[in-house]
Amino acid sequence: MEDENTDMGDSDSKLNIELNEKIAEGEYSNLVMIGHSREEFILDFIRVMPGVPAARVKSRIIVTPRHAKRFLRALAENIDRFEDTNGPISDSDSPDLPIQFGGGVLGEA
Repeated sequence: MEDENTDMGDSDSKLNIELNEKIAEGEYSNLVMIGHSREEFILDFIRVMPGVPAARVKSRIIVTPRHAKRFLRALAENIDRFEDTNGPISDSDSPDLPIQFGGGVLGEA
């Protein structure tokens, strides 16, 4: 995968960001748990699977409080742009856990 140059706001400064193929594939997560201390925010991205009583953390990201706040703003801006194009995203204050997949329909190979 090629490197990406990202403008960091200064007229002459660029940040060279490397994205290898394994990271570029990404990890699916349908649950995130967030904790914090005085010095950092910890985001545990988890994949919950139907019929499995345990869920595994797929990725843990640790950021400073300032970065967490910038991340919150950037995510809100991106959600607004998404909804402008695709319509509102429905949400719920009380997600059902464990997450139900497919309404009990069994798949066939």
